[in-house]
Amino acid sequence: MGEAPRLLIVVGSTRPSRVGGKVAEWVRGQAAAHGGFEIDYADLREIDLPLLDEPKHPSKQAYEHEHTRRWSARVAAADAIVLVHPEYNHGMNGALKNALDYLNREWKGKPVGLVSYGGVAAGQRAAGQIKQVLAALDMLAIATVPIPGISQRIDDEGFHPVEQTERGIVRLLDDLARVEPALSGLRAERG
Repeated sequence: MGEAPRLLIVVGSTRPSRVGGKVAEWVRGQAAAHGGFEIDYADLREIDLPLLDEPKHPSKQAYEHEHTRRWSARVAAADAIVLVHPEYNHGMNGALKNALDYLNREWKGKPVGLVSYGGVAAGQRAAGQIKQVLAALDMLAIATVPIPGISQRIDDEGFHPVEQTERGIVRLLDDLARVEPALSGLRAERG
């Protein structure tokens, strides 16, 4: 049996008051317990990408900045991705959009799971916008785990999911593990 596929978990919020880090830590723990992946954890606040400062289009992969080369290498090494993201003003937040737009070929053919959080809408409007971007990047959105009422699920100790959310993340990880081998084969064929 070969190596486990690499799962890149992306914390999609950079706000100082964010709760996404606690949600993403929970996702990382669930992925570790799942056991089907080697895990890479990418916090966009720590990665600190400037607003699209590469002079050439990302499809050329002619990156001039070290921060872009590092981000490119991490995404290129991933076999599957989970985006943990908020909803800001009924939409996708800028830091995550910027991180997606920084690259092009590195994303292609990869399965993606979304873990969205927010108020009553549970980040679903943002998830809808993200899915449009993922489709343009030739990625396959597999599943979404929406987390409503996030402020009631977070405290100083971390994120406290309800049973439905726990079942949802297991399904998301199972689905990524099932789909990834087929997409890996397609990525290899496309070169």
